[in-house]
Amino acid sequence: MGATASTASRSAEVRRRRLVAAVFLLPALVLLGALVVHPIGYSVYRSLFDRSGDTFVGGGNYREILHDDTIRTALRNTALWVVLAPTTATALGLIFAVLTERVRWGTAFKLLVFMPMAISMLAAGIIFRLVYDHDPDRGVANAVWVGVHDTFAESSAFPKARPGRDSPLVPAAGADAGGFTTRDPVRAGVPVLLPLVGVAPEDLPGGTRTAGSAVPEPGKVTGTVWQDFTRGGGGRTNTVDPTEQGFAGMRIEAVKDGKVVDSASARADGTFTLSAKADGALLRLPASNFRAAYEGVEWLGPTLVTPAVIGAYVWMWAGFAMVLIGAGLAAVPRELLEAARVDGANEWQVFRRVTVPLLAPVLAVVLVTLVINVMKIFDLVFVIAPGSVQDDANVLALQLYRTSFGTDADPGLGSAIAVLLLALVVPVMLYNIRRLRKEGAR
Repeated sequence: MGATASTASRSAEVRRRRLVAAVFLLPALVLLGALVVHPIGYSVYRSLFDRSGDTFVGGGNYREILHDDTIRTALRNTALWVVLAPTTATALGLIFAVLTERVRWGTAFKLLVFMPMAISMLAAGIIFRLVYDHDPDRGVANAVWVGVHDTFAESSAFPKARPGRDSPLVPAAGADAGGFTTRDPVRAGVPVLLPLVGVAPEDLPGGTRTAGSAVPEPGKVTGTVWQDFTRGGGGRTNTVDPTEQGFAGMRIEAVKDGKVVDSASARADGTFTLSAKADGALLRLPASNFRAAYEGVEWLGPTLVTPAVIGAYVWMWAGFAMVLIGAGLAAVPRELLEAARVDGANEWQVFRRVTVPLLAPVLAVVLVTLVINVMKIFDLVFVIAPGSVQDDANVLALQLYRTSFGTDADPGLGSAIAVLLLALVVPVMLYNIRRLRKEGAR
């Protein structure tokens, strides 16, 4: 009798505990159902109907995903994101964590690398929209790129120069298209005038002086190449006027029978001198004089926009990877590393065969977290990619937004994209849960 009473008492206690647990869990379950389960169920249901929601189309919206070029581009770009962004951020985080462990200012460096994590995606997108601006005067990336380029291949100072009205110069043909030649052969002892227009005074190269009139020299060809334009008006066409500027550094070539027989560069006042070889030749201003200034790389063009946006993402999330990997690295037993060194392993072998295997669980956490994160990437792509190339930079989350909202919204197709995105994320999440369970069972 006593045993029966004891069993009944324990059963009542178990029921009471279950009831208390249910009471405490109920709000969370209600919220979970309202905010997660119901939206997922409704999205699956809505994806089976057309734009209006009145006509059942079954898998029609899912077939549309496979046949729509814009959505297929979004799928390809999402796959590129999943492959490049997490691996690059994790690799950089690992390198930073290992290297900063050995320097005195490592903590300060970690702080600087982690700081972008404090910036919202919107703010980071605005920052990198400016960084990638095509104008080197505004875009940092192109300012650096143009500076490096011009160090080795300086651009011309006269990209917009051209002959004016009634000029003795005509456009060159053939291999030197883009340059200009004289209409008639030149003669020794007779100064040659090569007038050009189209260069703003402030764009003239440094050291330029007022144009001078060439002095005839026996047996030589002399002349002047200058800006045939007087500021404020006045002056005479094809005449060197007192306030007009010479084209310092302009290259002049003498051409006979298609071959360059002599060449010279204009002085600060635009005057030049050629030897007797130039007598009877045509003078040519080669196309290299008018090469457009190098403006850098079109980072936000159709070809590079996705790698450029991935670069912005890596800038933000490499610090996150570094901090987590650094925490894992701090827990690595130092005696194992020292034992490997004592056995004759160099630093690369210690890193590759000891450090990385010991950090494998942490690296898996970082990599899986970033994979889930990039599958939902939206903000950076939406802000950084200009409207003209958003189709080229498109990803699934952005396509979901563009399809579901706006004047041409299609909630059915948008719901199908949302279900597809969920289906892609779920396997990664299940893998993460299984890995966490295995870690907890150890």
